[in-house]
Amino acid sequence: MIWMVGRRAAVAALVGAALIAVGSRARAQDAVVHITVKNHRFEPAEPRAPANRPITIRVRNQDSVPMEFESVRLRVEKVVPANSEGVVHVRALSLGRYEFFDDFHKQTRGTLVVE
Repeated sequence: MIWMVGRRAAVAALVGAALIAVGSRARAQDAVVHITVKNHRFEPAEPRAPANRPITIRVRNQDSVPMEFESVRLRVEKVVPANSEGVVHVRALSLGRYEFFDDFHKQTRGTLVVE
């Protein structure tokens, strides 16, 4: 009976590891977009990404104050502390232009161009 408990725990651990591996593999297939914020400006202001693929957006905040990467159309909000990086995962998108902005500094705006 004790060996059954150990066996179940081992099977559960293997299943968990397999699910983590599948999730990591899916993220490895994401298109990656790098955006830097400096002096309350996005660089690049119009990053590009391929259509019909999940996207990972890496936002590097080089300002001395926090910022909030936000987009209504992308359905994301992410606070990025000063001098740090935030990561946002976005679903696969169709062709188009998707505006984003810093919700703490509304004049800081950019557009993700999906082609």
